[in-house]
Amino acid sequence: MYDLATRRRAVSLVDQGFSLNAASKQTGISRHAIRQWLTRIEPKQSSRSLCSLCRADPVPPTDTHAYAYLLGLYLGDGCVSRHPNGGYILRIVCADAWSGLIDACRAAIERVRPENKVCVVQRQGCVAVASYSRHWPCLFPQHGPGKKHERTIALTPWQQRIVDTHPWDFLRGLVHSDGCRMTNWTTRIIGGESKRYEYPRYFFTNKSDDIRRLYCDTLGKVGVEWTVTRRDGAPYNISVARRASVALMDAHIGPKY
Repeated sequence: MYDLATRRRAVSLVDQGFSLNAASKQTGISRHAIRQWLTRIEPKQSSRSLCSLCRADPVPPTDTHAYAYLLGLYLGDGCVSRHPNGGYILRIVCADAWSGLIDACRAAIERVRPENKVCVVQRQGCVAVASYSRHWPCLFPQHGPGKKHERTIALTPWQQRIVDTHPWDFLRGLVHSDGCRMTNWTTRIIGGESKRYEYPRYFFTNKSDDIRRLYCDTLGKVGVEWTVTRRDGAPYNISVARRASVALMDAHIGPKY
């Protein structure tokens, strides 16, 4: 695929009096291609080749529910990497134990990019839910070299609007990737006897200060109270333990399955 500037340079040589053969030798482009450009210089673009953000009037993905969830999964356990043919591969890594999460991840990718196939690649103890597209960088502009916690992670305005509209979908994606629901226990003296007391709790663990901030900011917007737990003095876990807040999380997220 030659860009428009290259096409115009080749056609201008013919306009200047060069033969197709001479223009081909000078540019390295086939005579057949240059001949076609003499009648149509604009590259053909099918609806399949474009995403909603590549058009002249860019708009967010159509299925914003699925995108908010997939964004959470990507920020937690996803990456976008270059493919040798020039496109990109989105990979979301999911543990084998969570078959429901694997299905939900696959469904979200299919809803966000129905034009592209999704495959599941088995690895030791986990799978990579993967999909090829030239447009994953458009949908996830946070991609880049290196680990996420070693670079800035910030949402674009259109992404933030989607998160603000569908905060629970975004939170669900983050929890499904880097979070868990667990049962803690402690003992209390009741009537002179020590009794075991159990209570549910949500944890979210991520090394990136920016991703933890996005998680906490969104929790605050939906009325969930949270606290920070530390490891070796550094912020690491985000804990949700208050009964009312756990009830909210249970109603909208629940445990992985």
